Amino acid sequence: QVQLLESGGGLVQAGGTLRLSCAVSGRTFSSYAMGWFRQAAGKERELVGAARWSRTTYYGDSVKGRFTISRDNAKSTVYLQMNSLKPGDTAVYYCALSTRDGVLVRPEEYDYWGQGTQVTVSS
Repeated sequence: QVQLLESGGGLVQAGGTLRLSCAVSGRTFSSYAMGWFRQAAGKERELVGAARWSRTTYYGDSVKGRFTISRDNAKSTVYLQMNSLKPGDTAVYYCALSTRDGVLVRPEEYDYWGQGTQVTVSS
C-alpha cells in the first residue's frame, strides 16, 4: 500500500507564500510521476502542476510563474512552493502519485492520493 501525507497548508494573506510537502511511504516504485491538484468549494478538481521522475515539470496556466514543484526522490518527497498567493488560490490541495512516469495532467491518470491540505488566502 502507498500513503501520501501532505503538510504545510494554512492561512496566509494575499501576496504571501506557503510551501506544501508530500511525503510518500509504503510500497516503492522504480520511478513514478507526482502531481499537485486543488479543489475549491463548488468547483472541480484542477491540476496545479505535475513532475516526472526526471523532475521535468508542467504547470497549470493559473499558477505559472508563481508556483514551483520540486521533488527529492531520495527522500520520496515532493514540494509545492507557492509565491504571490491570491485569494483565488484558496482550495484544498492534494498530492497524487502515478505508477506511470510522464507529465500527467488528468486526475484519472493518478493511482494514489493524499488526504488534502487546506490553503486559505485572505484579501
